[in-house]
Amino acid sequence: MPMLHALANPARFLKIARPLTPALFWGGLALTLFGAWAGLTQTPADYLQKDSVRILYIHVPTAWLGMGGWSGLAVACLSYLIWRHPLAIVAARATAPVGAVFAALCLITGSIWGRPTWGTWWEWDGRLTSMLLLFFVYIAWIALARADAERGGDGRIPALFGVAGTVLLPIIRYSVVWWNTLHQGESIGITRSSIDGSMLWPLWFTLSGFSLLFCGIVLMRMRALLAQQKVEARLRRRAAQ
Repeated sequence: MPMLHALANPARFLKIARPLTPALFWGGLALTLFGAWAGLTQTPADYLQKDSVRILYIHVPTAWLGMGGWSGLAVACLSYLIWRHPLAIVAARATAPVGAVFAALCLITGSIWGRPTWGTWWEWDGRLTSMLLLFFVYIAWIALARADAERGGDGRIPALFGVAGTVLLPIIRYSVVWWNTLHQGESIGITRSSIDGSMLWPLWFTLSGFSLLFCGIVLMRMRALLAQQKVEARLRRRAAQ
């Protein structure tokens, strides 16, 4: 907890974020490209789905980060509500668009994968519908946070919405268990996987790469938002003189 409070100071945060941002971004890009190349060229085709299964190297990480992004946003919102950390709402604002992009990529890649596998681009089943709802919740949070900032709000309303939105995460996670859906069940668990190792190994590279990219982009956006706040504060001081 002392570490968290220390990082809530913008100056300390920027001192760490400046060198960390390019390291995360370029490291993540390298891992993602290698994993994608390996998945496309170094793994066998699935006996049933053939080459269409290779989209899992993009689809699974984007699904993971679409949900993980909202988890990070909710933690930032909760930190703001409890401790009023000055960077917490900035972190939430930086995370929301990135999470929305990954949620959209999850839906797009899932639709592309579903066409040859299920014979349809879209099906209103539990997993797909709940993931679409998460994307809309991202958009709603972005609009609410922007409106709150424009009217001079203190950020509590979007922070409360960010925490409340976590109700969707267990619904997405367990939708394939609770309802009879076209979407396959869990393929990768903590201790086991139904995917053969010859096909699975590139996924760890794309998962790691996309995660690092996600963090790098969020840090980049946080630095941009802090710079924007600094400029706006200077303009207000000049206008008051």
